[in-house]
Amino acid sequence: MICEKPLQKSMNETCCRLGGMYTRRTKFKGLVSGSLMGVAVLIAVELVACSGSGDKPVQASGATVTVGVTQVVKKSLGRQITLSSELVPFQEIEVYAKESGYVKKLFVDYGSRVKAGQVMAVLEIPELEAQLQEDQAEIKNATNQVSRAQNELYRYRAQYKALHLQYTRLNEVFQSQPGIVAQQEVDDAQGKDMAASSQVDAGQAALEAAQSQLSVAHAKLAHDQTLFDYAKITAPFSGVVTERYANLGTLVQAGTTSSTQAMPIVKLSQDDLFRLVIPVPESYVRYIKVGDHVDVRVPSLNRTFPGKVARFSVDVRSDTRTMHTEVDVQNRDRVLIPGMYADADITLEHKEDIPSVPLQAVNHEGDKTTVLVVNTNNEIEDRPVSLGLQSATDAEVISGLSAGEQVVVSDRSGLKPGQRVKPQLVTIMQYHENNQE
Repeated sequence: MICEKPLQKSMNETCCRLGGMYTRRTKFKGLVSGSLMGVAVLIAVELVACSGSGDKPVQASGATVTVGVTQVVKKSLGRQITLSSELVPFQEIEVYAKESGYVKKLFVDYGSRVKAGQVMAVLEIPELEAQLQEDQAEIKNATNQVSRAQNELYRYRAQYKALHLQYTRLNEVFQSQPGIVAQQEVDDAQGKDMAASSQVDAGQAALEAAQSQLSVAHAKLAHDQTLFDYAKITAPFSGVVTERYANLGTLVQAGTTSSTQAMPIVKLSQDDLFRLVIPVPESYVRYIKVGDHVDVRVPSLNRTFPGKVARFSVDVRSDTRTMHTEVDVQNRDRVLIPGMYADADITLEHKEDIPSVPLQAVNHEGDKTTVLVVNTNNEIEDRPVSLGLQSATDAEVISGLSAGEQVVVSDRSGLKPGQRVKPQLVTIMQYHENNQE
């Protein structure tokens, strides 16, 4: 019973709403009707009708409020961050010449695709060509010296063999039959034998020296030939030529020198594999692991490519408070181009089959988290809950709710605990939220 304000103040009339009905009480000046007992009863009824039940408000009778609810269900939840960067080739280099020379042939141009080891350009290096001819002449001369030393050694060995045999025979006769051979003859034969042995040793040394000289000549030829082979500029890996700096007849300086005149011939990029270098904020570093799947979205192509975390620096930069992280992206169909802008969706946490509620059903008051639950009696309960993993739309329920219970997701400002309501299941609109940092 709720007492309303007077509806009409005329002719000393006062109206009060009672149970949806209005009672009118009229007072006449100077007129007393009925007995004193009737007046007392009338006053008592009036006081009860106007004062109600004291200070406690009483709910007016009317239609039951309809509230939108959804059930606590088990689902998969995950947290993601989206970081943006530019796609860069996995490898990209400027190809320099090892030796200075003129561009004699150029087999590639902008956009040319090459395989590892393929010849891209040929240089003309006259000095190395002349040096190779000189090296070959030195090898020929050294080969002749070796042949001469070998022949001398053969002659020395033959002489030593004859003289050594002569000395051996004379010495045997001198030992077995003294007096037949004079001591002087034996000594002369021994001296010739020793001299012949020394000549053999000298011949052997001369042969080894000639052979060493021949080896040096061969090594010099191999060295110069290696330098001359650098006249053929080959691709160190498979890729595409993105820049061409030289033309036919251009004199290019050796890239090994410190000269500022050194100029590359082409720029080569590996285009079947790309890197997406992203700075991961310090607060998310603990979630990053090698091999984690990453969805790489390229807005200009309206496509998403699979990638994975391949490497990271394992340290946080002091100036940006981020960690250098690289995601490898395959480009087998060659649709990605260096410099394209891409968004990397990185999954930080993921749980399967966990109770969850929509975030719009959750109330936060200080350090207290609650939800409004419609119980089996269709009454509102303000229930404290403990939440865990949160996505862009849902939150994991650790405690306080069970699967199947109904939580209010509509406007909750006018609802009070204990109020009877009519629950109506509604569909929660899902949306994707980018957390760009």
